[in-house]
Amino acid sequence: MPNQHCPLCNQGTQYFCQDKLRSYWQCQNCALVFADRTTLLSAADELKHYQLHNNDLQDLGYRNFLQRLAQPLQQHLAQTNLSGLDYGCGPGPLLAKILQQQGQKMAVWDPFFAADKTVLNQQYDFITCSEAIEHFVQPAVEWQKWQQMLAPAGVIAIMTKRYTSLDFFQNWHYKADPTHISFFSEHTFHFLAKRDGYKLHFPANDVVIMQRIKH
Repeated sequence: MPNQHCPLCNQGTQYFCQDKLRSYWQCQNCALVFADRTTLLSAADELKHYQLHNNDLQDLGYRNFLQRLAQPLQQHLAQTNLSGLDYGCGPGPLLAKILQQQGQKMAVWDPFFAADKTVLNQQYDFITCSEAIEHFVQPAVEWQKWQQMLAPAGVIAIMTKRYTSLDFFQNWHYKADPTHISFFSEHTFHFLAKRDGYKLHFPANDVVIMQRIKH
């Protein structure tokens, strides 16, 4: 059964809710909520949906939106000339450009728009993931890649909207996007931080900064 095991921690799940689009399941361990895995778009339909997005590099509103992730990340890094990877950069890698302009060395990866796998074989001081983690079909696989690529005291900076409760989720516009299929809560990030050794910071209700603890 495709929904019986959590795609993030592989533990047991329970039915969460239903809307006009699909049903949702929740992990009983890490609290990830995920869309019924039998209802996912094909890769071709997923790409068509992304091509409707207008991620214009000159769009000031889009730049200001991404600054909500870039600014607390830069404060956390506290130095420049570090190596970073923007994972899931989309068709307009503006976040990488912003961080480059602020003195960091950036690589980009995206399965549809920047699929050069050589960048996945390197180590980085920080990894950013802006409005992409909610698209992951197998978040455990992507998360494990990050663990391998991240430096011992590295930072992961994620932007994704977090759900808070069943009532909140049922009326949430964020799940109406058919490519949004994995939904995180603060509890989910606390689970990952405790399991894999990170300090957590929540500078905004859709931003999390995770600092790897040196062993």
